Amino acid sequence: MSDGYRTLAETALGELEEKRSRFIAEIAHVTDEEQAVAHIERIRAENRKARHNVYAYLLREGNVTRYSDDGEPQGTGGVPVLETLRGAGLTDVCCVVTRYFGGILLGTGGLARAYSGACRAALDSAKVMEIRRCSRFDFYCDYDLYGRVGALLPELGAKTLREDFGENVSMSVIVESDRAEKFREKLTNASNGRISFDETADLYEDFSR
Repeated sequence: MSDGYRTLAETALGELEEKRSRFIAEIAHVTDEEQAVAHIERIRAENRKARHNVYAYLLREGNVTRYSDDGEPQGTGGVPVLETLRGAGLTDVCCVVTRYFGGILLGTGGLARAYSGACRAALDSAKVMEIRRCSRFDFYCDYDLYGRVGALLPELGAKTLREDFGENVSMSVIVESDRAEKFREKLTNASNGRISFDETADLYEDFSR
């Protein structure tokens, strides 16, 4: 399996106007076709007076891609949106671009630029997640070791999920899979073997900073 991928943390919006036509893009994080279709249908329901609701989506599971020109000339809507998403390196996303017609024809080139431009405008405002394959380590350490452990975590690229301070310190951290072995070795050496880990491998977590 891939060691990582990029997707959206939250829904993003973008808009542009071309010769009095409004192009409104809404991109959402989706994980399957059911969620993608629900996103498309919601936007259609909210924009019943719009001339077109062009869409494209990409799913990591099964490498699925779907798109629709929704009545625009073939290749002028869905494909430009799809290629814009691909160019951003994203997956598990669905973008719908709603067009409110302004009365002036744009031509095939103008339509393609407008649909891709609206998608790009939404991407410009998007918060992207860097999802990577990793291992989670759950462990306890004494307070006298906590400073040493904390100093090592940035060096190893670890991301702290949880810290609980009681009789001792209970921690959960995630480390990219290709650094997991080094993580075990470094913390074992730093603690002279006093730290034992519960490891859960092959997880996918957000490593965005």
